[in-house]
Amino acid sequence: MDALKRDALSRIERTLEAAVARAAAPPAPPRLAAALHHAVFPGGARVRPQLCLAVAAACGNDAPGLSAAAAASIELLHCASLVHDDLPCFDDASIRRGQPSVHAEYGEPLAVLVGDGLIVLAFETLALAGMERPDRLGPLVGLLGRAAGAPTGLVAGQAWESEPYAVLEDYQRAKTGALFVAATMAGATAAGADPLPWHRLGDRLGEAYQVADDLRDAVADTEELGKPVGRDAALARPSAVAEHGVDGAVERLYRFLDDAVDSIPACPGAGMLKDLVLLQAKRLVPKSLASTAA
Repeated sequence: MDALKRDALSRIERTLEAAVARAAAPPAPPRLAAALHHAVFPGGARVRPQLCLAVAAACGNDAPGLSAAAAASIELLHCASLVHDDLPCFDDASIRRGQPSVHAEYGEPLAVLVGDGLIVLAFETLALAGMERPDRLGPLVGLLGRAAGAPTGLVAGQAWESEPYAVLEDYQRAKTGALFVAATMAGATAAGADPLPWHRLGDRLGEAYQVADDLRDAVADTEELGKPVGRDAALARPSAVAEHGVDGAVERLYRFLDDAVDSIPACPGAGMLKDLVLLQAKRLVPKSLASTAA
């Protein structure tokens, strides 16, 4: 498992480095080039692209270049969403992944452009690799487009914060779940498998990650989280903690993780995927709750 994880992470980083190098190459404006790199490196846990590659491997992964590009594209969309989410008009967060957020380091105008640029770069990265299997490129572009846009993707998730009321499940499925669903379904699609049986795994993991993020925002500290805490309460955002309390949110987190494990389709890599889900589950629970969580 450790060797497989190291190999997956290496492939993800190499593909991301090549993508950012293309976008940041001369004659790109130097500060834009630096800000693009700042937004992507050093990365977080790279959970979504790891999940994409794990599903591709479970489905045979007969087009490894395409699956790596799909995984990197999903991570680029994720990085773009973080840059935009941190902007003063949304969360106004000065820290991300333990370093200054893009707008704090490079200014608001460049942060907007970096987020936009990373979205474009995600689709370019996928398109360049699509020549390996052109028949799979259209479905992959469609998956990423739905995950990034509206009515149920990242754009919709961010837009729910501007509504007077949001149904918690709709908000969280769009803001967080959409990329997890894209990760599992894109992994299958890149490997030439039917993506539909993989939808529920992505959906359940996305729900779990958003609940975990709500918990960390409520009970963790800035050092543990690598970004400001208490923002959901301060900005009156919908959250599992606000709606269900800490104990109820923890119960939901474990229920979603159990559902995720149960939803893994029968395949040669099912055991590996289960191990990956359980491994990620350990890091989801805030340290202050780890000893008491059931």
